[in-house]
Amino acid sequence: MSEQKTGLATSGTAIAGLVLGILAAVSSWMPIINNFSFVLALVGAVLAIVGVVGTLRGKKAGKGLAIAALIVNVVAIAIVLGTQSAMSAAIDEATSGPGVAGVTTQDDADTDADTNDAEKDAPADEASEQASSTDLAVGSTVDLENGLSVTVDSVETGLTNYDGSAVVGVHVTYANNGEETASYNTYDWKGQDADGAQEYSTYYSEATDDLGSGTLAAGGTKSGTLYFEGGTTKALYFGSIVESEPTASWVIE
Repeated sequence: MSEQKTGLATSGTAIAGLVLGILAAVSSWMPIINNFSFVLALVGAVLAIVGVVGTLRGKKAGKGLAIAALIVNVVAIAIVLGTQSAMSAAIDEATSGPGVAGVTTQDDADTDADTNDAEKDAPADEASEQASSTDLAVGSTVDLENGLSVTVDSVETGLTNYDGSAVVGVHVTYANNGEETASYNTYDWKGQDADGAQEYSTYYSEATDDLGSGTLAAGGTKSGTLYFEGGTTKALYFGSIVESEPTASWVIE
């Protein structure tokens, strides 16, 4: 009698939902693949809900199985969303250069003690204005959050390339004040003309101290010259080669 009374078939949708949920949960930690895991979990959740409804209506057995399937799929979805959020944050951090920690102008260097006292008493908006890394004067240094400092030391105009075109030389210095190795690269920089066009450095036939590229040990410094086409009015520094907006800029005209 008991078997006849409870002899309903186990819900197939609940079983399918549980299988999809398990597959989604197992693969939810895997980058890229977890995009597919998210779809599996959504489908599995829908099947689990259908299975729960079916068991509540008394058409199928396996209510506990259906609820378990729903829980597994919801957990898988949560893991996928959390993992992708963490990955996105990690990618943003990796592709975005370090932020600006401070700016030292030539005047600041000459009157360091007085400037520090003034900054302590300055309002927040004024302090922010002092820390601006846009349109700096030649000789200014930008300190980055990773301990790297970048300075445009000097500008040499009136250079003529092999083809007669004008060239501007911009001498820069990197100083690694951090605890980890940092990189320097010619492609950290672009020159901007008066019309806003931004271009990487150009070839100069008489160059003797190109910046080049490489790594800088903690406590090390590296200086070199970047050569831009004549008409360049600003030197732009990008904290990362994939950055679309410059971290700092110097007026060099």
